[in-house]
This record gives sequence, structure tokens and C-alpha cells, in this order.
Amino acid sequence: MSDLVVRAEGLRKRFGKTQALDGVDLAMRRGTVLGVLGPNGAGKTTAVRVLATLLRPDAGMAEVAGIDVLKQPQRVRRRIGLTGQYASVDEDLTGTQNLVLIGQLLDLTTRDARKRAVELLEWFDLSEAAARPAKTYSGGMRRRLDLAASLVGHPEVIFLDEPTTGLDPAKREDMWGVVRTQIAQGSSVLLTTQYLDEADALADEIAVINHGKVIAFDTPNGLKRRVGGLTLRVRPSDPARIGDALKVLDAVAAPGTNASLDTAAGARAGAVAVPVAADTAIDEALPALRRAGVEFTELGLHLPSLDEVFHALTEEKTESKKESELV
Repeated sequence: MSDLVVRAEGLRKRFGKTQALDGVDLAMRRGTVLGVLGPNGAGKTTAVRVLATLLRPDAGMAEVAGIDVLKQPQRVRRRIGLTGQYASVDEDLTGTQNLVLIGQLLDLTTRDARKRAVELLEWFDLSEAAARPAKTYSGGMRRRLDLAASLVGHPEVIFLDEPTTGLDPAKREDMWGVVRTQIAQGSSVLLTTQYLDEADALADEIAVINHGKVIAFDTPNGLKRRVGGLTLRVRPSDPARIGDALKVLDAVAAPGTNASLDTAAGARAGAVAVPVAADTAIDEALPALRRAGVEFTELGLHLPSLDEVFHALTEEKTESKKESELV
């Protein structure tokens, strides 16, 4: 059995003059979360719709759970769960009826479908509203019902297209718990999201899409190292010792770099920072600071945030596209 539960190569899709997918390659390992990031209009949802058999590409191939999505879409649909960007429940049915209906469509017995509905409604904190029509639900409640619907059949592969849009912070974290539970139970999850902290918290690997192309693919930490590398940051207890801290960090800096004042906003202002080649730099800096008599309130290694990575990658790609259009 292949380690890859999702594989796509050279996916292309055009809508009129818009090239939504321009040769997208994706790979997701079994039992992991693949985060797919990109600006609005980058092609994320189009890629998900192709993989979920809702849209045929103009070119390329894709397999989900080892099944060709173009040749055997019905088999694929029985192995997946999908939550789109917008809740798609039947508003005239109750929460329970929505989930039971989906279970019956998946060939569960009525008894098993009801049992699964009760389990999911409790899981998503919807038990008290189970007997109410979905049209009486708030936007967040409908979203949670939609998420529950995607899990009725215990899918092997789950596609979550911006699943926490419209949820408050507490419910977002609840959803993160749902994703982790699904992975622990043997599912694999492809997650698109606009929340970079969400991708950082959940994804084992991340694909960044821009202008219909995958422009980067790596683990979250791999992307961070690729864009900015490690930085060692120190904030002296006494601001007057900044100069001494600079001298210490200069001694452990990566070749060709120097320590500098960290003028970032907030609590880090007034610190000093230096790019370092490896995490062992902190082992050199700590005794050197003590020898110099520099006390500190912060000493740590930092990678760029995923926000910084995302903006660096997408802005670089946008600039490259503009330059190519001028040639």
C-alpha cells in the first residue's frame, strides 16, 4: 500500500480567461495533515474540488486513496469527507435529520445512522439544537453541522476547505481537536485555511499555492528555515547593556552576519538579535553573556513566523510574475 493517500500531478483548469490551476502537483502522506495555503483566488478551492471529484481538470491526473478521481469518481466519493467554504446543510431538516440522511445515503442502517448522528451532534456541541430545523441555527452552528456531516461515514480522507471560517476562537480550537482526533483514528486530512496559526498548529506539511502553481512545499519549520533561518535573540535586563549583548552575539553570529538591534514592535523592542547557523549557538551565547555580566529577561532561538514565510513567498512569486509579463 502506497504511503501517499493523495497524489496529483500537473493539474490544470481554466475558467474563461482565468487559469485557476496551472500545473499543480500535490502529495499527502497517509495519516497526516496537509495544509494548503495561498491568497484568495490562488487555486486552493479549485484543487480541492478536483480531488473531491466535483470538478474535472483540463489536464493532469489525481488519485485519492489509490483511486483515480477521473476514472472511478464514485469509489473515491465513498472514501472521502468534504467540507466546503460555505455550509451546505438542508435548512428545512433538523440537525439530526441532516446527519441521518447522509448516513443513509452512505448505506448505513437507520439505527447506525442515528447512533452516528447523536455522537457527532454531541461532539460538535449541537445536541441541544438537534431537533431544531437548521434554518434556525446561527452561522457558526450551521458551520459545525456541516463539519459533522463530512464525518458521518468515517472517511479515510477528509477535505476541509477553510473549515473554521465563521467560528469563534473557542470553536476554532474545538475544531483543531476534531482534526487531531481524526488523524489519531486513522484518517488523513487536507486542510485549506486563511489562518496561518491554524496551519502551523495542525499541518505536518504545507503546500503554498499562488497563481495556480505550487510555489513551496515543506514542513512548517522547513519553510521557516528556508525563508529566514534561525535567529538568536537576547533582551538585557538593563537596557544600558545593549552594547555588551551585541558584542556577545557578534561572536556567535552566522558567517557574514552581525548582531543588530531588534526594533520589532511590542515586547521584543530593545532586544538584540543575530542570525545563527545552528541551534548550538545558544550554548555558546549563554556562558559568554554570564562572563560579560549581562543579565537578561529573554534569550531564545526563533524561526520566522508562518505569516512572514507566507508573505515572503507569495510576494516573491507575485514580483516574479510581474517581471515575466514585462519581458
